[in-house]
Amino acid sequence: MAIQTHFNNFDKAIYLTGQSPGYKNAKEKDDSILNDLKTRFKEEGYPVVDTFLQGSFSVNTAINNLDGDYDIDRALVIDEGSAPEDPVKLKGVALEVLTKRSFKNPKVKKPCVTADYLSINLHIDYTIYTRDSSGNYKLAVGKLGSSVENKEWSPTDPKGLMDWINDTSNYGQSALNKRKQYKRLVRYMKRWRDVNFNEQSRKKLFSIGLTIMIKEQYQPDYFSDVEDDLVVLEKVVRKMLNAGYIKLAGSIDQPLYRVSVNLPKSPYRNVFQHKVGNQSWSGSDTNIGTLFRNKLTNLLRKLEEANNETDEIKQCEILNKVFGDDFKIPNSSGNKGTGSVAGLAAAYFPTAGASGTSQGA
Repeated sequence: MAIQTHFNNFDKAIYLTGQSPGYKNAKEKDDSILNDLKTRFKEEGYPVVDTFLQGSFSVNTAINNLDGDYDIDRALVIDEGSAPEDPVKLKGVALEVLTKRSFKNPKVKKPCVTADYLSINLHIDYTIYTRDSSGNYKLAVGKLGSSVENKEWSPTDPKGLMDWINDTSNYGQSALNKRKQYKRLVRYMKRWRDVNFNEQSRKKLFSIGLTIMIKEQYQPDYFSDVEDDLVVLEKVVRKMLNAGYIKLAGSIDQPLYRVSVNLPKSPYRNVFQHKVGNQSWSGSDTNIGTLFRNKLTNLLRKLEEANNETDEIKQCEILNKVFGDDFKIPNSSGNKGTGSVAGLAAAYFPTAGASGTSQGA
């Protein structure tokens, strides 16, 4: 069994789609809340003229979260001609709708309205846009109580970003298969982040940042078919480390780093830009930047080790430590096996623990 088969099985285990078990309830809640929002917006004089999913679901890079949560990023679009001057007004309307539903602490954030459902593990972000007659979008930016200078309808291109992610024009032969591979790589790297970073850190290592970096560094040979995922992932990770995303922010003696990634479409902002007090930094904070660099460097070493390994089980042992228990380790007969080194030992010694210990001890 080639290593690609194990990557395919790993992808099946982590890939979240609209047809995935458990997503049905989340989808039903999304549809129900959307109907309430449309009704209220229409009552306020701002009918919703379009709605679409954004984020990982929209481009098929969503994964099953380790904690079982479902994240939905929903766009609400109104006609620019009917839009209120204050972009935060409609956010307040959305907040009222969510407050009446079974949500925990819905909040108005600068780019969106966000909430967590109480009865199921569902997190939804609602982003509000205007659209003009030429199809140009503007994003409602601002919080409740923000001063005038901190509120605006900001030009943006959400569908252009999705088109850029889906673009295959530089892939050449077997372009659709190469796009599928690119999206598998994104899913692998998102699971790597979730397994290797604590909750606070992984929230700052944004999925869109990973998606953009991988897209820009995924450069398959134009005239060749798709290579194995392990080979290509090693190439992409090496390029990510050398592409200038991670910049030195401290001294050589005390190296600290920031990670910086720009959106490829309007508003072309730095995905990791952040503020500390009144000061805005171009890039991440040095904690997440340094952590990302160190862990990405270690990932590259492990991928090189797996690529150089000829024993299939040993390859899977290495990758299991990198990606977690959903990357299964086969047993000696080539079956799917268990998800850990301990499980591998049990596969080799099926009677281990059967004598001398009580069951469940």
